[in-house]
Parts: sequence; structure tokens; C-alpha cells
Amino acid sequence: MSTVNEPQDETNAVADQEIVAAVEEAAAENAHELPTGVQAALELKKVGKTFGSVIALRDISLRVDPGTVTCVLGDNGAGKSTLIKILSGVHKPSSGSVTLDGEPVEFSSPRDALGRGIATVFQDLATVPLMSIWRNFFLGNEPVSGPKALGLLSVKNAKDVTKSALKQMGIDLRDTDQPIGTLSGGERQAVAIARAVHFGAKVLILDEPTSALGVRQSGIVLKYILAARDRGVAVVFITHNPHHAFMVGDRFYLLNRGRLLAEFERGKVQLEELIQAMAGGAELESLAHEISSIRA
Repeated sequence: MSTVNEPQDETNAVADQEIVAAVEEAAAENAHELPTGVQAALELKKVGKTFGSVIALRDISLRVDPGTVTCVLGDNGAGKSTLIKILSGVHKPSSGSVTLDGEPVEFSSPRDALGRGIATVFQDLATVPLMSIWRNFFLGNEPVSGPKALGLLSVKNAKDVTKSALKQMGIDLRDTDQPIGTLSGGERQAVAIARAVHFGAKVLILDEPTSALGVRQSGIVLKYILAARDRGVAVVFITHNPHHAFMVGDRFYLLNRGRLLAEFERGKVQLEELIQAMAGGAELESLAHEISSIRA
């Protein structure tokens, strides 16, 4: 016996299949040869973090290679924020080790991490909306003319460098004098990525860069993630969106309640597998089995 919901269910199923096909096609277009035999730009081994009796992270091991996009996926409460803060020097791990270019490191502060080549672009982007694009680009790194002690801002040089750096990343903005707040969310993310790359980031950590963005703006951000990858930067893409991750990722780490749930490499996992794993596929199957046994 058919129900009135069946046509709608079939329509949704077709739409889901079309989305999966489009994402997998985009992933195939963005694929590249993974580097082999290279030193990891950043590596964590059995890293844990506790706050009193609360275990935020436990035994997290992952590696980030130059010229790749490493995706860290998880829902709210998975431990992504704590992981970002360890990588960016806000928190020190309670256990385990962190190595940068093969050397053990312990960051004393975010400035220390940045000085060693780890740049983090948080969701708030650390931009001043009413300030010009070029001023935001150089915020905290302003060039000077004449004796450095005078701190005189070389406006022309700053504008020229901003335009050049953005253009190298494929970003064409005619007027860098306009307030950065007039740009779309995707464009502001692109400027933040270009800024990090220009100032020498070896590892670029992006905190939910496509969150709350529409399809077109998310596409802009993903494009510049790939541009950073192609310039040899080791990109860490933190997200809760498996579709976005699959389109650009080379390696995927899934966090759940502070633990590493699964690890995949490009070419060895399908989008639907990634979605199921992120949704807690094993837990869902166990729950379904338990419900079935109760009904029986």
C-alpha cells in the first residue's frame, strides 16, 4: 500500500544522489598526487588534553603534510575547538607530543606558534569591518618607510603588496581602499587565507571557514583552500560539513567526544562512507539493532 509521502521520499532520494554525484565529481577534479616520503609539516602523537576531571581530548594522533589539505571533522562537542587551540598555541597538551618539521615543539603562546609558521584563521577572521582591505591585510604587520623606529606606514607599498599578494592567490579586487566589511563572507575568508600565506604560513589552520556561508560563497573559500595547497602550504580544514571536506581533502580525521573515531585518505573512502562515519555509523547500527531486539 502506497502512502502520500512516497513521491516526496523518492524526490529527496534523487536529490541526495545528485548532490553526492556533484560532490564526488568536484573531488575528482581537485585531486592531485599526494606527496610520498616527505617530512610531516606538523604531527601529533597521542595528544590528550584535560581540564580538571574533564577529558577534552584523548590519544589524538594525526599528521599534516606540506601541499595537502587535512580535514578534521566532527560535530559540536567533538573536540575540534580544543584541538585548534593546541595547534595554535593557546593551550598546551596534557599528554602526548607535537612535532613541527620533525622537531618536538611546545608553543608558549599563539604568537610563538605564528612565529614558527602556524597561522590560524578563526571564524571571526580577526578583521576590522570598517577598515580598508589593505589595512586589514597588514594588521599587526604594517610595513614602514624610513627608520623603522619611526613606524611610518608606507601606504603605497602596503596597497601594492596587498594587490599583488591577492592576485597571486587568484583574488582580483580593484579597490583595496574599500572597507573589508563590504566584501562577502567568502571574499573576507579568501583575504584572510591570502594574508596568512603571504606572511609565510607553513601550516594554515582554518576554523569552520564555510560555516554559515551559502553555496557560492563556500565555493569561493574552497577554491582558495586549494590555491594555498598548491603553493605548498599544509592546510588544516576544520569543519562539520563532510561534503565540503570531501571536495578538497587529502586526509580525513573524524573526532567524536574527544576521541579519534576514524581516519581516511583520499581515494580510499567514498563520500557516503564519510557521512556515515561522521554520523556515528557504528553507534547508529548498534542502536538500530537494540531497538529491533526490543520490538522482537
